[in-house]
Amino acid sequence: MQSTRLNRLLNVITERFRQWLFNPWRRISLLVISLLFGNFLATAVSTIAGQEGYLDVLYALISLFITEILNWLVYRSRVKIAPSLGLDVLNGFKIGFTYGLFLEAFKLGS
Repeated sequence: MQSTRLNRLLNVITERFRQWLFNPWRRISLLVISLLFGNFLATAVSTIAGQEGYLDVLYALISLFITEILNWLVYRSRVKIAPSLGLDVLNGFKIGFTYGLFLEAFKLGS
């Protein structure tokens, strides 16, 4: 690729973003945000599915597929050398989503 000003600018921006994410507190904050967003999305999905009523099975099937695909992405290799931030954020989202669905099930069951 040619070394244009736009190319150099994009390289500098991505390098600074990587350095910004290298801080462990920022990494933890991104993981907590993904966990809370998964919990929020589970509450929103269960509320919408509860109002519609006729798409419950489809919502359950879609959430099962998304959860299993994320499980496959995160846990596919037996030797995990260095966890990447993207996979950790997706795993946090999945954990928050599953936890949110369990909370909604307990609220509806009581």
